[in-house]
Amino acid sequence: MCGIVGYVGAGRAAEIIMAGLKRLEYRGYDSAGVAVVTDRTIASAKKAGKLGNLGQQLAESPLPFDGIGIGHTRWATHGVPNDSNAHPHLSFDGRVAVVHNGIIENFAVLRAELTAAGIALASDTDTEVVAHLLAQQLAGGAGLADAMRTVCNRLDGAFTLVAVERDDPELVVGARRNSPLVVGVGKGENYLASDVAAFIDHTRDAIELGQDQVVEIRADSVTVTGFDGAPAQVHPYHVDWDLSAAQKDGFDWFMRKEIYEQPKAVGDTLLGRYDADGSLTLDELRISKADLRRIDKIIIVACGTASYAGLVAKYAIEHWTRIACEVELAHEFRYRDPIVTSNTLVVCISQSGETADSLMAIRHASEQGAKVLAICNTNGSTIPRESDAVIYTHAGPEIGVASTKGFTTQLVACYLLGLYLAQVRGTLFGDEIGRLMGELEQMPQTLERVLENADPVLKLAADFADAPSVLFLGRHVGYPVALEGALKLKELAYIHAEGFAAGELKHGPIALIQDRLPVFVVVPPQGRDMLHDKVVSNIAEIRARGALTVVLAEDDDTEIESLADVWIRLPKVSTLLQPLVATIPLQLFACELATKKGHDVDQPRNLAKSVTVE
Repeated sequence: MCGIVGYVGAGRAAEIIMAGLKRLEYRGYDSAGVAVVTDRTIASAKKAGKLGNLGQQLAESPLPFDGIGIGHTRWATHGVPNDSNAHPHLSFDGRVAVVHNGIIENFAVLRAELTAAGIALASDTDTEVVAHLLAQQLAGGAGLADAMRTVCNRLDGAFTLVAVERDDPELVVGARRNSPLVVGVGKGENYLASDVAAFIDHTRDAIELGQDQVVEIRADSVTVTGFDGAPAQVHPYHVDWDLSAAQKDGFDWFMRKEIYEQPKAVGDTLLGRYDADGSLTLDELRISKADLRRIDKIIIVACGTASYAGLVAKYAIEHWTRIACEVELAHEFRYRDPIVTSNTLVVCISQSGETADSLMAIRHASEQGAKVLAICNTNGSTIPRESDAVIYTHAGPEIGVASTKGFTTQLVACYLLGLYLAQVRGTLFGDEIGRLMGELEQMPQTLERVLENADPVLKLAADFADAPSVLFLGRHVGYPVALEGALKLKELAYIHAEGFAAGELKHGPIALIQDRLPVFVVVPPQGRDMLHDKVVSNIAEIRARGALTVVLAEDDDTEIESLADVWIRLPKVSTLLQPLVATIPLQLFACELATKKGHDVDQPRNLAKSVTVE
């Protein structure tokens, strides 16, 4: 949520910041603003609504072109989305401007303190109190970095703060606690941002800030300290993708582009994991084999789409390793007093590596002595850094808010984890692991075939554009696929959609079936005879009650031909790997249906890409 950009250099700050904010639009926001320091004053502009509104204001009343400034796209928490509540916020004396991501939990106490001191607040936000507190420190003789450290030590909650002050027109200061902030290191210029996408066309050299750290950037220097003022160790890294990866390349939506990038993304996730000797190698797995052999329970924590990847992982990991595996929504995990021991492996799945609920969950798990493994796409982010081990998915940037290649690469990472544990613990023979890895290594070509046969799915979107509700059914690993299909439709098309375990149909959901109701059914591969036959019976039941059946089944499954109003043909794969091929048609359907309805597919209403507050 929220996007932050800071810049120091010889360039035109307002233009550079606006371009950076444009590339952060995918994070979700409802207002935007920018401030630059010029001639010992701070000039700012901010506007509710889309970034285009701010752009129009700046076209009519341009800001000075000085080379220092900050910008922000806001997702409203305290205070409605309007011009007054938009960031940046200025202090009572006009000396400081601040932008902020997160929630300051004790802001009411701080606000009351400022009011008692005679300071009138101009907004309803929690952020504005920080601007005034910083100004008070500066008035007492502190520099901006010292002021930031002092103020941060008074704040409760999760926050990223970036500030400038009028009397030091060569300095931008940032701070973070439980909220992302990254430094872009350029030549004669430096950047601060919520995400490397903001500065990727200027530099690919970055520094990820640690917990409770303050950073000072000038055009030729970067200084990082802790909230206590002590010098902090920095972790520089090089971003392995460039601006072209964050552009649409002729597609109408980033999401559609990312759907079609999945064969490559899956291949990149697998790259280098399986050697010529037939052994899986997970280089980032910093947990000893002895410790892995002692694991007696696995708990997967995740939110949203990532939790559905976790549900698929449960089936695979338990089948291959015989280790009991639970799947928890991260925001529920630590509040129910979970049973966690030193022999528990907690697996956290997070595309961004900054998901606040998931971060709090792994911290709780670590406090209980558990080993923590992260599955993540973002190098250098907080969750991998605070975990004992990490499997990076290497999916590249995912700009669309609704996850696509993020999900499929998470599935692949989960499969790799399950097979590696089976290898270490000896629960599968080498030839069994080799057969499954061989099938996974062929998956990019298999997914290409799915995408080449997308026309029936795209036509469905036109047919169902006015449907008020859509249901999704699945069994075994098809059940999480059904849940994910329903979520995609809710996120993008804004219509009622629900996923059910097909075996639950007669326990209540069948009451929803009515004439012409679209129902998607994920049919297990024919090799799983009992499951397959039960789902075929489910299709007959709902078809007899007038539903329109859209059946995702193997391309030679003639048994379902007479029961399917529409047959989405899937390539033959092993049962546990079927989610990889079954999910893509549902992604395409949701994307196309939302397009037909005239929605903004990349930025669905009320949603943000990365949820960085609890």
